[in-house]
Amino acid sequence: MPIALPSTPKWILRLVVVTALVGIGSGIGGGLVYLALHSIQHLAFGYSEGTFIEGLLDAPPVSRVVALAVAGVIGGVGWWALRRWGRLRPKHAIVSVESAVNGRRMPWFVTIANAGLQVVIVGLGASIGREVAPRELGALVADWLTDRAGVNARERRILVACGAGAGLAAVYNVPFGGAVFAVEILLAEISFATVLPALASSAIATLVARLVVPANPLYPIEQFALSPSIVVWAILAGPVIGFAAIGFVRLMQFAQGIRPKSWGILIVMPLVFTAVGVVSLWFPAILGNGRSLGQLALTASLPVLLILVLTLLKVFATAGTIGSGAAGGTLTPALAVGAGFGLTIGAAWNLVWPGAPVAVFALIGAAAFLAVSMRAPLTALLLVMEFTNQGPDMFAPVMLCVAGAVAVGYLFERGRVTGVA
Repeated sequence: MPIALPSTPKWILRLVVVTALVGIGSGIGGGLVYLALHSIQHLAFGYSEGTFIEGLLDAPPVSRVVALAVAGVIGGVGWWALRRWGRLRPKHAIVSVESAVNGRRMPWFVTIANAGLQVVIVGLGASIGREVAPRELGALVADWLTDRAGVNARERRILVACGAGAGLAAVYNVPFGGAVFAVEILLAEISFATVLPALASSAIATLVARLVVPANPLYPIEQFALSPSIVVWAILAGPVIGFAAIGFVRLMQFAQGIRPKSWGILIVMPLVFTAVGVVSLWFPAILGNGRSLGQLALTASLPVLLILVLTLLKVFATAGTIGSGAAGGTLTPALAVGAGFGLTIGAAWNLVWPGAPVAVFALIGAAAFLAVSMRAPLTALLLVMEFTNQGPDMFAPVMLCVAGAVAVGYLFERGRVTGVA
């Protein structure tokens, strides 16, 4: 007599199907963001091949000012309209990914429009990250699918976070980093219930997006070898980078707090964007989401002092962009700033203990700086290693530097809460 096998519960099949669909939808969203961003960049600066910085250098310098001015007008009018609409009709207000994870529904038109504005201004050269747009689209897809599937509140929370992480994974080709982002930052829970759908959705999204997103690393750099000098520097530099990252975070928080609340954005954003465009006539690497500056620092392609100047200008350009009212992220700007800062203090260290390639300090500094700015050491570590396709030799010094930087960040944040700092 044949033995009857137990049937798979319907709720498990439903979750498997919804998780797969979240990955597919997030992958499509990430691919569309990638295509739209590069199409806008190529159209605005008239190039068809090469990197963004190469396109900027080949285009007439005045095109940078014009593109930023146009971005300021589009962003100012667009966000003024969306935010005014949200005040008049609260159900149609912009909903962040974090709020969506905590239960709020994301309105379709407003979310897509908000993500679209971010892609447009970054494509035109605005100094802000592009990573929020694919995260919002991934969360939106998950929000809609979970509503149709009838899952419970906990399952919905997990899947919306997985959708956001999968969107990040898709647009940057970082499946592991996207999954850990969802688990560490959005859910703050490591369990089978969170890890399995996060891994699956990010993997699926990355595979789907690879139809248009290149499989090569975001930052093509050399493979670095471990040395005692690098390890000692990583231990000593961690707290220093942590202090710098805290300053960056507080500056961005200040900028967020002073952004125009109403019609002032129609004036402030075009003026600030145009000013950044004027500065870019001499320093074009400050434009965009930070990838150009990050690549220059991670390869030590320019003199160290020039990289330091570009790093400082990038900090203020990003703060000005956020302060003018733009929405977006600071992931790639923070990585670029961390790489520039790490390169600078690493070059000084090489005078004391020479021998290590100076670019390796940019890599370690980028991870440590990003860990503090994101408040997520695991996510930052994995993102930087996936971005650069580094081998296992660099894990130990990066982990040591990240630990030192995050420890300083934790102590400062704890001091602020208790009133010490």
